[in-house]
Amino acid sequence: MTFVERHGLWTAAQVEAALEVERRVRAEELEVVRLSFADQHGILRGKSVVGSDAAKVMREGCTVTTTLLAKDTAHRTVFPVFTAGGGFGMREMQGAADALMIADPTTFRTLPWAPRTGWMLCDLYFADGRPVPFSTRHVCRQVLQKLTAAGYDFVAGLEVEFHVFRLLDAHLRPSDSGQPGEPPEVALLTQGYQYLTEQRYDQFDPVFEILRRDVSALGLPLRSIELEYGPSQCEFTFHPGTGLEPADAMVLLRSAIKQIARRNGYHATFMCRPRLPNVMSSGWHLHQSLRARAGGANAFMAGDGRSDLSSVAMHWMAGLLTHARAATAFTTPTLNGYKRYRPYSLAPDRVIWGRDNRGVMIRALGAPDDPGTRLENRAGEPAANPYLCIAAQVLSGLDGLNRKLDPGPSADAPYEMEAERLPASLAEALVALRADTCFAEGFGPAFVDYFARIKEAEIARFQAEVTEWEQREYFDLF
Repeated sequence: MTFVERHGLWTAAQVEAALEVERRVRAEELEVVRLSFADQHGILRGKSVVGSDAAKVMREGCTVTTTLLAKDTAHRTVFPVFTAGGGFGMREMQGAADALMIADPTTFRTLPWAPRTGWMLCDLYFADGRPVPFSTRHVCRQVLQKLTAAGYDFVAGLEVEFHVFRLLDAHLRPSDSGQPGEPPEVALLTQGYQYLTEQRYDQFDPVFEILRRDVSALGLPLRSIELEYGPSQCEFTFHPGTGLEPADAMVLLRSAIKQIARRNGYHATFMCRPRLPNVMSSGWHLHQSLRARAGGANAFMAGDGRSDLSSVAMHWMAGLLTHARAATAFTTPTLNGYKRYRPYSLAPDRVIWGRDNRGVMIRALGAPDDPGTRLENRAGEPAANPYLCIAAQVLSGLDGLNRKLDPGPSADAPYEMEAERLPASLAEALVALRADTCFAEGFGPAFVDYFARIKEAEIARFQAEVTEWEQREYFDLF
């Protein structure tokens, strides 16, 4: 028996999909199959196997070191992996021990930009068949199972802003390397501020064509392509998906766009606010609703001919607001992302909701008997780990449902109402996260501590750096 069979890791649909993967590898004469998993930051890592070995590796797994789960955004190992328990308190992860990547054959694709190359998303398991508890795709799946038990499926649509620049200098000299290395030097593709003008769109269109072609060929549910407000800034939106689908789509989208852009002489970034003159912040707006498992109706639609939102939607939204400060650690997990939150802007800075109002954190979109009724959470940055971002939404919303919380009145004029502020920094968000009992129960205290420790290590590195601001502020004055 294979590892997958011994531990019953695949559903019937995955078993069937695996046979189709084998057929396609042979028929398309694929030479390489990339096996990838999303790490704690939502960055894809993994290994590649030759096409002739793909069928066996798919069922027996591919080893990777567990130190990959111990790294911050500079790829520095945060935990003392060579101590007892490896810094995790887990024997299975000490000494840089291995875990197994087990492919999910339902995620198989061929990469349009990489000749004769297949790709599959993987989950991480220990040698005894147990899921690795810090694997964020697994964490999200566990949280979604809680929602399933409550009688609902999570439905989400992605609205993702990012930048694409012309690559001038990749900075590949040995002196440019490091942890992290020197960022690339870039030029704009368009000047900014002519929001949605066709003239600017047409200037961007040669790049849009390259990205659109390959993103569509991947099977991602692309809905629209837009030129955003800032210089060299754009936005892709996607048709809604269910369960893990939106998170899977987001990690593949980010990786694909960066790879496609680089192969064509461009640099794409999902960094929230790049340090470039006149460049604007990018957000990730998560449109969400619930689908009743009994009957398949949108549970956010009131259906009474009078109300814009059902009681389910109102309770769910109240949960999002109640846990918003703690959830910001997952929706905005970088130091940079908090520079986007500003008053009187399209980026929220306070915990409040409104009906079709882009100045609030939660924008309610719906009408009586509208099957497209949904909530739009505007707090996220595009660098967020989508599995943790979505899991945090589900845990927050479920708490609102279970306790029948009230979101309060709609903020039609959000800056005329008193409202709690979103955290002003990642450090403030982590304090809120550690104090939130809903996330401690939903994720488990060990996972919350694990995630917070990685982020606290990033903050400590930042605080130890002498910034250009400090140099300009003090070097001449004092």
